[in-house]
This record gives sequence, structure tokens and C-alpha cells, in this order.
Amino acid sequence: MLHVLMVRYTAPLDDVTPHVPGHVAYLERRHADGTFLLSGQTVPDDIGGVILAVGSREHVEKAAAEDPFAVAGVATYEIVTVDPGRMNDELRRLLPRADA
Repeated sequence: MLHVLMVRYTAPLDDVTPHVPGHVAYLERRHADGTFLLSGQTVPDDIGGVILAVGSREHVEKAAAEDPFAVAGVATYEIVTVDPGRMNDELRRLLPRADA
């Protein structure tokens, strides 16, 4: 399955900033282990970020709960699970775990 994770700040950016280094390290770990395929800041950046993830919903929910932003209470996650019915062939080659 694919999952779209919306990370929304729930605190002023001044409260979020101290947690950025831990959040970046967390993203790097999750990209390295293959859970996260894409992550990025929203535009404008005061909303939060978006992550594209693969794996079971349970695995992704657990991963989201471990984010230092979530642990510190400065952001929340909204997870939307997508069962890809149709996919461009190029994207299918890039996302071999999308059916996991």
C-alpha cells in the first residue's frame, strides 16, 4: 500500500524549530529503511510537510508516532492510505514495494 502523510504544525514555528534536527534525522532513518519514498516541506512552509510512504498501515502509523515532532506535540499526522488502481509504468518501476 501507499500512504500519504500530511504533517501539520500544531505549535508556533518558534516551538517547532528546536525539534528540526531530530526530525531530519528521523526522516533520514525512514528513507534509509525504505519506509519513506519522498518527503518535503509544504509551500508555504508554515503548514508542515508531506511524506509518501509504503508498507502496512500499522507500520506507517508506528513510524509517524516516532517522529520527534509528534513526540514533542508540535505537529500531528494525517495518514491517507491509497490502493493504487492505475499507475504509470515509470512510477511502477520506481515503487517496487508499493504493493507491500
